[in-house]
Amino acid sequence: MAGFRRKLIEVALPLDAVNAASAREKSIRHGHPSTLHLWWARRPLAAARAVIFAQMVDDPSEYVDVLLSDPKKRSAARRAVRKQAGGAASADRTGAAGSGSAAAGGGTAGPEDWAALREAAAEIERERLFEIIRALVKWENTTNEEVLERARREIWQSWRRACAVHADHPRAVELFDRHRLPAFHDPFAGGGSLPLEAQRLGLEAHASDLNPVAVLINKAMIEVPPRFAGRPPVHPEARAEATLVEKTWRGAQGLAEDVRRYGRWMRDEAERRIGHLYPKVEVTPALVRERPDLEPYAGRKLTVIAWLWARTVKSPNPAFADVEVPLASTFMLSTKKGKEAYVEPVVAGRGYRFAVTVGAPPAPPDAEAAKAGTKLARGANFRCVMSGTPIAGDYIKAEGQAKRMGARLMAVVAEGDRGRVYLAPTAEQEERARSAVPEWRPEGDVPARLTGGTCVPYG
Repeated sequence: MAGFRRKLIEVALPLDAVNAASAREKSIRHGHPSTLHLWWARRPLAAARAVIFAQMVDDPSEYVDVLLSDPKKRSAARRAVRKQAGGAASADRTGAAGSGSAAAGGGTAGPEDWAALREAAAEIERERLFEIIRALVKWENTTNEEVLERARREIWQSWRRACAVHADHPRAVELFDRHRLPAFHDPFAGGGSLPLEAQRLGLEAHASDLNPVAVLINKAMIEVPPRFAGRPPVHPEARAEATLVEKTWRGAQGLAEDVRRYGRWMRDEAERRIGHLYPKVEVTPALVRERPDLEPYAGRKLTVIAWLWARTVKSPNPAFADVEVPLASTFMLSTKKGKEAYVEPVVAGRGYRFAVTVGAPPAPPDAEAAKAGTKLARGANFRCVMSGTPIAGDYIKAEGQAKRMGARLMAVVAEGDRGRVYLAPTAEQEERARSAVPEWRPEGDVPARLTGGTCVPYG
């Protein structure tokens, strides 16, 4: 095809570096906007950045004549050919082949090695582009302007070569403007990794999606920040601080400052309005005796960040018909290696309480019980913690429709120094939490089966 130029992605990529950076990104991007909503198939930012760069940049085989016109690059290519020919000659001598141009020529590249010279020059240039990609995919370089600018320069060079090739195109002024890069379009943007990285590499990015959540994410990441690029913050306190008034605001720094300050205001306002519903948990000496792992927090009051509940129904076993038993698909609170924690229901008389244990569950069958909770099989099938009696899905649905389903506080999650602290609930905490339950219920009836769906009306 006339004017067709192969791109780097069609020939080769430093996949080991891209894969390593993509795998590492998942575990270290804490606090990044992308973690606010984890999209189902979100592309790693490192991989998106590398792929877009490799799609925009020409493979060196397309401009190898330009490379060889540079004396330094030509000399480097000759050295590479000589080195390769020397290695081949040694292999020939070792294998007793004894003949061949490389061996006869003593490893010297002659006129007949022009193809090898071109390939060597292209390979050297390709390795230079690989080094840009290796730097580009590192998480630490996500906002490194020096690294990003190197990548942008390569994209511009390839684009201008394309513009020169298509200078005679009837719509060259419109389609091949050497002063304006082509726009990037992603009609199914999802979490927005691709358009975000296209924008970072200097392209005008356009994204769309049918899912309104995806649209909101992309507006926040791609549409809004460029509008405020280079502008100072508007928050009154930031404008009043002498150290910030004269500051030069680059990129989205001013917007980020506003997000920090208004976010702090929202946090303080939320605490003022509903803070009483989240009383701090005091780590008492008695609690430390039961849970030695809480020793670092002895005497402190920890901020509660979540209540973990389990739905309940009356036990179908007539002997425990007055006991509300939990419907829990798992008792695991944390499965992260080295930070495991789980809930254990402790039956006492005609009732039970929840105890929190830190550490991995013991050997089977206890381990399986912690992971499965009170769930027996696929679907709404559970077991009674008091008697082990199976609880069928139809029974749960009937209880829900009769408005007899309840809830039981299973665990309290508090903020620790380096992570979450899981605590067993107290009666006082459960009573306080229940006081915040709204009286509102949705109006109208849900059909027994929504058309084309699987919604089951539990009341």
